[in-house]
Amino acid sequence: MTNKLKVVLLSIVSLAIAVSVVVVFFGYQTLKTSVSTDKTEVLFDVAPGTNMAQVASDLENRNLIRNGRIFLFYARLQKMNSKIKVGEYSLNKAMTPDEIMSVIISGKSVARNFTVAEGLNMFDVADILQQSGFGPKEEYLSIMRDRVFIKSLLGEDLESLEGYLFPETYKITKFDTPKMVVTQMVKRFSSVWKELQPAIKESKWTRNQIVTFASIVEKETGAGFERPIVSSVFHNRLVRKMKLQTDPTVLYGKAVQLGQMPKNISKLDLMTPTRYNSYTNFGLPPTPISNPGREAILATLKPATSKYLFFVSQNNGTHVFSETYQQHNKAVQSFQVNSKAREGKSWRDLKKKTTN
Repeated sequence: MTNKLKVVLLSIVSLAIAVSVVVVFFGYQTLKTSVSTDKTEVLFDVAPGTNMAQVASDLENRNLIRNGRIFLFYARLQKMNSKIKVGEYSLNKAMTPDEIMSVIISGKSVARNFTVAEGLNMFDVADILQQSGFGPKEEYLSIMRDRVFIKSLLGEDLESLEGYLFPETYKITKFDTPKMVVTQMVKRFSSVWKELQPAIKESKWTRNQIVTFASIVEKETGAGFERPIVSSVFHNRLVRKMKLQTDPTVLYGKAVQLGQMPKNISKLDLMTPTRYNSYTNFGLPPTPISNPGREAILATLKPATSKYLFFVSQNNGTHVFSETYQQHNKAVQSFQVNSKAREGKSWRDLKKKTTN
């Protein structure tokens, strides 16, 4: 090899190294530099089936990064291709590409709160999920009645998940499927159920009987301190082989027939037999009629000691309890028949007291 050729080759190598250094430096700066200082939130979706090339292109198109090719090259170099996770992510233009990469492989999607309040039933829950934009209620109701799915979650052959959609505030992300949403609620029930095992072991009832009883207690009072007393009433009636005669069971029976919750019931409804009507049937309904919270379950397992057999609303969220029918009838006359006793009163008064 001549000296001249050596000089030429050395020059080419030096130029290549120089170019490489410039490219690496430029790429590094690109990855460490944000598009702007604007911290306005930009919601960015990584939908199921999206690959890193599409992510890089979308990020560039939305002006979240300057160069999609460099971003993609960096992702491949760092073996990030297989690490992107489906989700809706909170990004902004002040973030560097490196920071953006960290977010979209974290799986920490934007989560929205969804609350299941004590005493809601599955029809209510499905309605609210639909109204909140988390999917059609028909799909949720179908899942809540899928016996194979139910058995996979609870290990028991039940006709629905009524009673097992535990009341709590949940985090739901954009790409959570209805099954994932429902599973989250049932898993929370199972967790609480395990926590209550010491009290549960003292009971001779099955899980479904306990949850069914608790679902009635939950529907009959919004006053937490009354739950053990309400529970004692129904325990006493069962011991005496009296019908439970509770309106929420009638409402639920109509809901099962209609596929949605009715707004009210009539005297005729009270006399019309259904599987759930506790005015025409003895004992507990075949399934829960709502989703009870922890306190209602505890009240079921540990009722107050009383001789009460009746109770009637005082129109403010609380009740008058009676041991005899004569006492009960007197309370009904005082608080229900007497229209003046209802004027200006509401169960919402109780809510005001508990929040003050």
